[in-house]
Amino acid sequence: MATFNPSTVHNSSHPKKPLSSILPPLIFGTGTFNIQFNKDPYALNTKNLVYQTLDHGVRSFDTSPYYGPAEVLLGEGLNAPEARERWKREDYFILTKCGRIENETFDYSPTWIRQSVAHSCERMNTDYLDVVYCHDVEFVGEDEVIGAVKELRRIRDEEGRVRYVGISGYPLDVLCRLAERIQKETAEPLDIVQSYGNLTLQNTRLATEGVPRLKAAGVDVVTTASLLGLGLLRNEGLPENALAWHPSPTGMREAVQRAAEFCKSYDEKLETLAIRYAVEEWVVKGSEVGSLGDPSAGIEWKPGENVLNDGKRLGVAVIGASTIYELKHALALWRSVLDGLDGGQDIATKAGRWKRSHEWSLNRRQATKMLAEAVQECIGEWMNYSWTSPPSGFANKPRAE
Repeated sequence: MATFNPSTVHNSSHPKKPLSSILPPLIFGTGTFNIQFNKDPYALNTKNLVYQTLDHGVRSFDTSPYYGPAEVLLGEGLNAPEARERWKREDYFILTKCGRIENETFDYSPTWIRQSVAHSCERMNTDYLDVVYCHDVEFVGEDEVIGAVKELRRIRDEEGRVRYVGISGYPLDVLCRLAERIQKETAEPLDIVQSYGNLTLQNTRLATEGVPRLKAAGVDVVTTASLLGLGLLRNEGLPENALAWHPSPTGMREAVQRAAEFCKSYDEKLETLAIRYAVEEWVVKGSEVGSLGDPSAGIEWKPGENVLNDGKRLGVAVIGASTIYELKHALALWRSVLDGLDGGQDIATKAGRWKRSHEWSLNRRQATKMLAEAVQECIGEWMNYSWTSPPSGFANKPRAE
């Protein structure tokens, strides 16, 4: 466990650099290090997965105390001797969360926020956390969220254990309304907001409805997560562990399976199409609330040189994996998306990839768009459907001491 050493932490008020100037636009999500998606997270060889993620150039990790053993497993990977020999703590970003403890237990009190931050630092053996989100803010009152944000900022300013502060959740209206209130009532906008399940093959409301409001509320970065809609957008349907808790209605699941069958007729996996579509859409449509950080993942990049997408920010996405194969597949997709951007041809050439990868990526983007439109027709009335969160009848259970 880490012993807190104040001398190693940057003490100041708000960090001088906007998060959007340094955060990499690709983040590895550790939600898969959890029994919600894998029966035995300890059987995933997460140490090697974390090492390979770093080795392939990814420099950001998203996690949460709510994700079961995820923080512990991530911490073990980041602090394994082979990883520590190659990468210093300042070489990567850790984004975690606070407030959500169990399925029906939330605690946004200042006391618990302090404890949560301390526990996260201990689990991951770090003196500071780059980003801390208030987790799933729709489950508690708005005043509680604002109080938690203020406490995180106090920790940031007085202790330096937190660098940037944000909120995460599902209902877009709640995220936007909170961002607007926080800007108005604290005279400081949020550094970052994470929206999950709202920029997918099935739901594009984050781009059309969320970005304008969040940008107007002064939010610096908006990240999109759960590109498969919590595992729904897969050829094989929901993972077995998710069948009981996934909030999608039966009709929606049936429509998605029709879409999966349609993909099979074109020898395509629904999950591959869904991830590619979401990443391609968000890299561009999320650029207004994106990042200028190192895109990495095997490309040549010099900080400060705007060589992709005409120097615009890139929308920031969270992508998870349970195996090395899934990781490499996701990173190959990510690189091909970057190759198709303005300036991507030069990057591909410098990185030593196929000299026509830029042209291939443009053609692939057009093919993805056409197939995605056909799949969205299969989804039909369930396009842009948002399930209720929290579910009807939800009641917060007190935290056990």
